[in-house]
Amino acid sequence: MMDKNFNFILIEKKIQKIFKKNNFFCSDNKNIIKNNFCIMVPPPNITGYLHIGHAFQQTIMDVLIRYHRMSGKNALLQMGTDHAGIATQMVVERNLFEQKGKNKNSYTRKEFIKKIFNWKKKSESIMFDQIKRLGHLINWNEVRFTLDTDFSIAVKKVFIMLYKDGLIYRNKKLVYWDPKFKTVVSDLEVENRAGSNTMWYIEYFLIHDSCRHIKFINKASVVIATTRPETLLGDTALAVHPDDVRYKKYIGCFVKVPIVDRIIPIISDVSIDMSKGTGCMKVTPAHDFNDYEIGQRNKLSMIDIFSKSGTILNKLNIFNYRGQKIKLFNSFIPKDLRSLDRFLARKKILSMLKKIGCLKKSIICRNSIPYGDRSGVVLEPKLTNQWYLSTKLLSITAVNAVKEKKIVFIPQQYTNMFLSWMNNIQDWCISRQLWWGHQIPVWYDVHDNIYVGENETSIRQEYSLDKDILLFQDPDVLDTWFSSSLWTFAGLGWPVDNKKLSIFHPTDVLVCGFDIIFFWIARMIMITMYILKDKHGNAQIPFKTVYLTGLIRDENGQKMSKSNGNVLDPIDMIDGISLIKLIKKRTKNLIHNKKISKIVKNNTIKYFPHGICAHSTDAVRYTFISLATTSRNINWDMNRLNGYQNFCNKIWNASRFVIKNIKNTVYQKKIFSSLLLDHWIYFKLNNVINKYHVLLKLFRFDRLSRLLYKFIWNIFCDQYLEMIKPILQFGLDYEVNAVKNTLFRILSAILLMIHPIMPFITTYIWNFLYQLNKQFNSIIFLNSFPKYYSHYNNSDINKFMSWFKKIISVLRCVRVDTKVKHTTLLQVYLKNISLDQKVFLNENNTLLKKIAYLDCLTEIVDIDNLSSYIMRIIDDVEIFILINSKLNIDIELKRIDKKILVINKNIKKIKSLLLNKNFLKKAPSYFISEQKLSLKNSENSLKKMNHQKQKLFQKLLV
Repeated sequence: MMDKNFNFILIEKKIQKIFKKNNFFCSDNKNIIKNNFCIMVPPPNITGYLHIGHAFQQTIMDVLIRYHRMSGKNALLQMGTDHAGIATQMVVERNLFEQKGKNKNSYTRKEFIKKIFNWKKKSESIMFDQIKRLGHLINWNEVRFTLDTDFSIAVKKVFIMLYKDGLIYRNKKLVYWDPKFKTVVSDLEVENRAGSNTMWYIEYFLIHDSCRHIKFINKASVVIATTRPETLLGDTALAVHPDDVRYKKYIGCFVKVPIVDRIIPIISDVSIDMSKGTGCMKVTPAHDFNDYEIGQRNKLSMIDIFSKSGTILNKLNIFNYRGQKIKLFNSFIPKDLRSLDRFLARKKILSMLKKIGCLKKSIICRNSIPYGDRSGVVLEPKLTNQWYLSTKLLSITAVNAVKEKKIVFIPQQYTNMFLSWMNNIQDWCISRQLWWGHQIPVWYDVHDNIYVGENETSIRQEYSLDKDILLFQDPDVLDTWFSSSLWTFAGLGWPVDNKKLSIFHPTDVLVCGFDIIFFWIARMIMITMYILKDKHGNAQIPFKTVYLTGLIRDENGQKMSKSNGNVLDPIDMIDGISLIKLIKKRTKNLIHNKKISKIVKNNTIKYFPHGICAHSTDAVRYTFISLATTSRNINWDMNRLNGYQNFCNKIWNASRFVIKNIKNTVYQKKIFSSLLLDHWIYFKLNNVINKYHVLLKLFRFDRLSRLLYKFIWNIFCDQYLEMIKPILQFGLDYEVNAVKNTLFRILSAILLMIHPIMPFITTYIWNFLYQLNKQFNSIIFLNSFPKYYSHYNNSDINKFMSWFKKIISVLRCVRVDTKVKHTTLLQVYLKNISLDQKVFLNENNTLLKKIAYLDCLTEIVDIDNLSSYIMRIIDDVEIFILINSKLNIDIELKRIDKKILVINKNIKKIKSLLLNKNFLKKAPSYFISEQKLSLKNSENSLKKMNHQKQKLFQKLLV
């Protein structure tokens, strides 16, 4: 027998051991041509623990895998991890500094990478243990890592192919530069923070260049406005709008840049906003993206003023508009500014401007400042040599695949977001100045000639280079998203072993957050469709469906982050955690100590005054599924988790009841019950199975969770199980056997349906059912999903049972009100029933009386002595329940008084509305008619109630 209580801790340990011992997973890597289904788990970064977003999305993936496996498909859930270049290097560097007081420069590149690999093993092991706790069907022997040997081969191969096809090139362009990590960062990784800033107004004096002698023109000047005065060291022009009457006369003239005395022209450009600032703008092409575009259009020189760490250079780097180094300008920088931090340099320059009278004024303004999402420092637009992937050609193929619905986005709203970005896509900067990652497969000689290949040996052979020609590899690594864009095919073994690729690619579904559509999804589509071709030479898509989830936020709707101290660890919800430990966990390694008080009081104690109690993994998984709506933002709700823990207990208790009652029964597969109740529950089950398939196809997991909850709790447990109890106790042998067979069928179907969501409790209970019928497979997910029978649609049974359940509900209320036991047999008479209802009652009279504990269930035409009955009305049918106790009459009178009070309030409310002239003038005619009808019905009900009260009162006096 099953234990009385659902001890999920013990059960999950047992099931985990079974999974581990038998190495359970769904896929078979044999050469299966048809009925394959594959999901590539978006590889989580190896930078830390699994967070709630990972658990949420991976649970959805596991549900899909189990469902499709039970639907007869060869299903693969391919797990992997991402090396996460900048994030991982940042974490390891920080750990080294905290533990040993060293940074990466204390080691050789090889030594540092070895340390990261050692750290990766520990971090990955912790993460995998967390995922295993959630019960995902993964073959842990075939996990991939985006920096493993085979994956590196794939990355090099793709780079070389794209380079040789002319799609990868090297160029000096303006990029966002992170002075802390000393690397370029993607535009998509920039966190633009709005805030208060200062706008400074600086005066530039006009001059004319006659015979190389600088002369001021009557001390004429123009004033520019800037939030970054330090960049005047890199000014190469001032720009005005060609139609601006204030400055037309100055176009073509020259000004002197304050402090550095550089002579620069005043040019015209249509991009200048005449209403912004003074309408005259300083142009610094090497340190502003808008300025860079102006510089390109006007062929301006570019002056780099910052070092890699964000300090002022000792000597300026000057380039022409093509990015070639030149010596056109004096590269002199005042001594007081050299090697100075950019923000200290700003203060120094403002002081110098004020001293010479060129700083006219300053005002407070609001603007957006770019920060690195990893480093948290202000980024600098900087001119650097980087490797780029040309995306225009690749984007066309990707866009067509989506427009032709070869790839479908769910929810559909994200299709337009994808297409909009793709139609305006810029070339992708794929190089990063890091040590951790895929080192770019490019070598240079002393003359800066470029050689691309897998290694130095192959390059020397390919280019016929002598041994005395020195070669050195590009020190940069590829953007992490570049290697991740190969995930669907390199993750399946390409190009080393294409066996799994031939079976499972294109993959079926990609499940991830909408926030990485541009980072990852778009790039996967572009790269995969260019590299992979089918046997006909057509571009192969990476996946058929993209299901995009919302982002889980905390109870306040705030984004979960370590810095906010509001992150929830899914394992803490499974194992539980004390308040003290939760506070310690949330405040550990905080950068801003000022937030500790808020984190402790507002984010933790307020919502978790006693910590977090332990919940079953099944309850956590079910909560995730219930939250999978079409919304972009999903607020976490602990009450929902507690509710689904109760749901697990309900399933446990119901299963225990069923197994207790059928344990000595031989299940007869071919026998189908003729009982009304059984027909009804089969009808309900059949509809649920049909809707289940539809909702899975639509990816409406939230609605699916509600569907199963309602069927299991309300219909099966609260209605069917309660109605069959008197049959099990008092029924004839054939009725009892029929019900027991139905119980087995329905419980089996329920366990199979909820198994994809709740694998632990269903696996455990299934073992008990398997002992009763070994025709099933002992491993629950290797059994077929319950079938939907389209021909089985007896809606009449459902209609009549719904009507009769209302009667049962009324009788229960009457028993409670009159304090009559639920097993006491009542005499019930029905008036005004239809012909169909009469036939239904006659055919099932004996069964219905057993279900409702009735001595009599009969149709009547009229009632002689109304005072002897309690009357109720359901769907125009009058129900009379015989009573014979003064106590019962007294209770009924009190109930009628309450009902009369409610009806009178409703009548008063409606009359107030109908006497309101404004309401009658503005309200729709149909609504007014509804209110009038409602008033009429309420008044009729009031008459009946008063009449019944009068009759009962008379009987009470007898």
